[in-house]
Formats: sequence, structure tokens, C-alpha cells
Amino acid sequence: MSLTLAEIEQQEEALQLSHFNHDVAWQLGCTLKQMAESQQVAVAIEVYGFGQTLFQYAMPGTCADHLDWMRRKRNSVLRYGHSSYYLSLYNAQKQREFETQPHIDAAAYCAHGGSFPIRIAGSGLVGAVTVSGLAQLEDHQMVSNALQSLLPMQAQ
Repeated sequence: MSLTLAEIEQQEEALQLSHFNHDVAWQLGCTLKQMAESQQVAVAIEVYGFGQTLFQYAMPGTCADHLDWMRRKRNSVLRYGHSSYYLSLYNAQKQREFETQPHIDAAAYCAHGGSFPIRIAGSGLVGAVTVSGLAQLEDHQMVSNALQSLLPMQAQ
């Protein structure tokens, strides 16, 4: 399964939270950890908000490179306001590589799926949730599924 840019834009619109704080960040991070364990996959997880890392976990089987990938993915989301998978597909459609554009510092940014904007409905972008360790579509789906699982609790 792959996603279109329009489908990702719909996800980004639909997966906005009613509120976000340190407790929600912890809940989101723990949800991702449980999802990875149930799928028996090794990923690194980061929930970043308000200018700081609020949750980070590197599962056994990951390495320091995953932390660097997460940082670069997160930076891209915070700079462009779209998921890193959206940026990957957008640039592929333009037949260009994101990281080789003259205004992009490839040491700081990348367009590889797995980081998703954290938005508060009616307020805007406050952070990013990121996973690294799987293929980019799988990283993206894990994060979007975790955000989706939070929405019913946010409605309470």
C-alpha cells in the first residue's frame, strides 16, 4: 500500500489533537513502544514538542544512526509543516532529491517517512512525533496509527 499526497494531507488535517502536553507526549511515546513490541519490530521513538524532546526510546536492535535519522526527519517536519513522508513523495513527484537541493543542509534535514507534525486543532504546529527503524511507509503508518489511537481519548 502506498499513499498519495492528497491522502497524507487528509491525514495531517484529521490527526490534529485537541490538546498536547507532557503527559500526552508520554502516552503517545508509550503507545508507539507497545505497537512496535506487538509487531516485533525494533524502532527508535521520539516525541518532540515546545522546543524539547518529551519522550525518547531506542528499542534493543536500534543504533545511534536511528537517533540521527529522527533528528533530521523532525527538523524537516518543523521547518515545512508536513510529514516527512509527504516531503519524500512531493520531491519524488518533482523528480528531485530533497537533500541535494541547494537550500537544504542534508546533515540537518531529510525527507524520509516517519515523522509527523503534532498540531493542536485551531492553534497549529507544536511539535513532531518520529519513528525510525522500518521502511519509510511503515514508519509513517506506525506514527499515524498511534496518533489516530489518541483521538478518542482526546474527545473525552
